[in-house]
Amino acid sequence: MMGPKIFLCVFVGLMVISNMPPSLEYTDPRDVYAINNLYAALGFPPLPGWIPLGGDPCFEGWQGVQCVISNITAIVLNGANLGGQLGDKLDYFATIITLDFSNNHIGGNIPENLPVTMREFFLSNNQLTGSIPNSLSELSLLADMSLNGNNLSGEIPDAFQSLTSLVNLDLSSNNLSGPLPSSMGSLSSLTTLHVQTNQLTGILDVLQDLPLEDLNIQNNLFSGPVPEKLLNIPNFKKDGNPFNTTIAPPSVLLPPLSPSPMPVSVAPVPKGMRENTTDGSSTQKTDPTVGGKAFSTTIVVGCVVGAVALIFVALLFLMLCKSKKKERNFKHEDISKRQGSKQNDSFHKFPKEDFERQKEGEINMALTGFITKPPSSGGKASVKSTVPGGNNIRSSAENVCLPTSVTSFSVASLQQCTNSFSEDSVIRDGTWGIVYLGKLSNGKLLEIMKLGNMMSKMPFDEYLQLVLGIAELQHPNILDLVGYCAEFGQRILVYNYYGSRTLYDALHYEADPSRKLSWNARLQVALGAAKALEYLHEVCQPPVIHQKFGSTNILLDDELRIHVSDCGLASVMSSVSVSQFSGSGFAYRYSYEAPELSDSALFTDKSDVYSFGVVMLELLSGRKAYDGSRPRAEQYLVRWACYQLHDINALLQMVDPSIVGAYSQKSVSRFADIISRCIQRGAEFRPPISQVVQDLTLMVEAAPRELQRD
Repeated sequence: MMGPKIFLCVFVGLMVISNMPPSLEYTDPRDVYAINNLYAALGFPPLPGWIPLGGDPCFEGWQGVQCVISNITAIVLNGANLGGQLGDKLDYFATIITLDFSNNHIGGNIPENLPVTMREFFLSNNQLTGSIPNSLSELSLLADMSLNGNNLSGEIPDAFQSLTSLVNLDLSSNNLSGPLPSSMGSLSSLTTLHVQTNQLTGILDVLQDLPLEDLNIQNNLFSGPVPEKLLNIPNFKKDGNPFNTTIAPPSVLLPPLSPSPMPVSVAPVPKGMRENTTDGSSTQKTDPTVGGKAFSTTIVVGCVVGAVALIFVALLFLMLCKSKKKERNFKHEDISKRQGSKQNDSFHKFPKEDFERQKEGEINMALTGFITKPPSSGGKASVKSTVPGGNNIRSSAENVCLPTSVTSFSVASLQQCTNSFSEDSVIRDGTWGIVYLGKLSNGKLLEIMKLGNMMSKMPFDEYLQLVLGIAELQHPNILDLVGYCAEFGQRILVYNYYGSRTLYDALHYEADPSRKLSWNARLQVALGAAKALEYLHEVCQPPVIHQKFGSTNILLDDELRIHVSDCGLASVMSSVSVSQFSGSGFAYRYSYEAPELSDSALFTDKSDVYSFGVVMLELLSGRKAYDGSRPRAEQYLVRWACYQLHDINALLQMVDPSIVGAYSQKSVSRFADIISRCIQRGAEFRPPISQVVQDLTLMVEAAPRELQRD
């Protein structure tokens, strides 16, 4: 009786087991956890098959996911229109080999924790910022890595000791600086290295023993001689660096002073020396007396000819130098005369022959799109050639009509005053590039902006049109340009320095209570910023749209006078390109940008007015335009504040509690009314900036009286 029962139980058990899915049919939980976190960090983009929580990526066909049995081995989402960030859980992938997120819009930093099993890592052409992580040293299996086309900054980490399997490395088109790390000498398998279009410095000796077949170091700041071994690399591109490759002019070889024997092919044979027979034997002996005299005569003649040739070359060289000097003096005097005869002409034209030698294009003044009011007597001062080599750069820039106050700086001079663009000299990492503090030999301070990423690749003519347009923007509340650098393919702008403190810093990071802004100071800041926009919108013809106006663009000096930075930088860029410059582009889009820009890429003066309204909200509330640390309903300042601006009780609760001194309710109410009109969703309902200037001017004048009444 027991036998059939046991048989039946075993049979049923086998049937149940045979119908259960095999245990390997489920994705490794560690990989599921990692990919769920990655999906959240990317902002839950619409990827086929992907779900926010759980799921079975290996057996549900998630787009771009490749597996071996139950483990994810590759995620390939090249050109998938991804945004967001990469998150901090990539190291949870158990056996991943390939990560490819190239050609997207991913921002933020490269995660510090990376999967140690990774062999291929591709993040090219995104919007990544920050530095390359030191944890790179743990990726001992890495064979191919591309981080090109981002906004990465800082020095390349000294983390290559264990990366002996690395074959291809591309770090080009970033903002990397400093020398190549010594550990690069350990890359015993490296055949391809691309680091072009950065700001790398130093020498190349660390690369000379690597098995390189393709090396591109163009458009950097490398110096010193090029190691001879590198010249044997089949594909070696090095243009756009200040290498010490000057070749000395060939010197005239003097004949030897001692009577050493001379080659037979050089000295003529005297007639009596020897005569060969047809069988090659000598039939006449050499007369030592005759031979000695002929040999001495040859030496004398050689010395005389050499000396004459040397004197001739020296005289020719001196005459050429004298001729060039006269030519330069004549041109300098000619320019001075023309400038003296035209007192209202603030432009000069550079020598044509240098322009032709460089084969670059000339800027057409009619194409710049800027006409401005003439500078007042209190206008900007000219910065002369206070830096060695400052005005001696030979490039096609010298054929461009630029204001006489704009100096053409050399790369070497800017390196000198910024300590080779060291991180210690960085003031801020702006929308358009990294800004350094430079100090000239006379003590004058400058802001030096190295244009980054796409703007660093701007064609030469387009870059000079940009320089010309910015140089013509002359207003007390606009940061004024004093120079530029186009040497070795660089794209650098030099401004006057008024201080490194921005309005953003003053409102959100100022710890010293004595430096907190009073209500009257905030009114003055708002008025100054409005006047700057009024100049751009209504004085410049055609109008100049800022496109990236925010509290980080408003610089404060010690007297709380304001200067708006980055004016005119968007003038030659398409609005599609503008959104790709900063790693914080998405935060800006949802905090400062006008609503209509989500449907249209057309920036207008009214989109600037909206951004100005957001800045006024920051001044009123002391809150950031976007603050992810706050509750969800309060993260976006405009959404949170717009419904409270007309409720006086809610409005007073909204006012920044750190405001120093007293203020009147009426003044706050008027300020809120201006904000409300500026942040209207419909662009047609927003006021022109000139109306805002009028209203703020009346407020500033009335504020003391209103305070006394209260």
